[in-house]
Amino acid sequence: MSSSTLAIHSREEHIRYLALAAGALLVLPFVPFGNFVLYPFMILSTWFHEMGHGLTAVTMGFDFERLVLLPDGSGFAQYSFPESAGRFSHAVVAASGPMGPAMVGSALILASPHEKLWRPALYTLAAVIGVSTVIWVRSLLGWIVLPGIALLLVLIATRGSPTLERFTLQFLGLQAALSMFQQWDYLMVESAVIAGREQLSDTGAIEAYLLLPHWLWAGLIIGLAALMIGASLRYALSEGRIPTDWQTRIPRR
Repeated sequence: MSSSTLAIHSREEHIRYLALAAGALLVLPFVPFGNFVLYPFMILSTWFHEMGHGLTAVTMGFDFERLVLLPDGSGFAQYSFPESAGRFSHAVVAASGPMGPAMVGSALILASPHEKLWRPALYTLAAVIGVSTVIWVRSLLGWIVLPGIALLLVLIATRGSPTLERFTLQFLGLQAALSMFQQWDYLMVESAVIAGREQLSDTGAIEAYLLLPHWLWAGLIIGLAALMIGASLRYALSEGRIPTDWQTRIPRR
């Protein structure tokens, strides 16, 4: 692939591309077939969310049993826990779901100014998606969509231009972050229906274990996520961190 693909000529042009991408993510759900275009990204966002629950559960000594992705774009992580598990551990696992996309998004954006990290970051994300599909994913939808996303990331890392690699990291970071904010209505309710069953929302679960109102926890989670994403974007898009010579560089092949 030519190094001129998606060539960036200025910091302002790069920011404009990202702004257009973010705008498309926000607008597409409201245009015909927009949700069809966004569907793989919606599934990826749910994967970020549920893997946040599952991996945090493992660190807390719980048993992460399975991750199920549903056709409507929702999903759930199922885990078991020892009787000795404390209320704080349960609350942390509940909070890690909505914070998962923001944490992954921030990490991808922070990696984007450093060329030596572009391919490793793409390969790592593809590998984690692939391994999680084999170990934890237990739904046909997940077995179809997730390997496709992983393969695409590998193709970008091996065949894409340097600009495309960087832009992919930042785009996925933005997409993960926006998916978290687009779930604000879920965070602001105490319970929701998932897979045909009414159950506590993530913030409702935190309220059950730590007593303070669910809407307060929702505000704290949204505020912390906004700070994380804002700081990472400020770092990645600051002066001197966007090369402007990719259109004349020899491809890294």
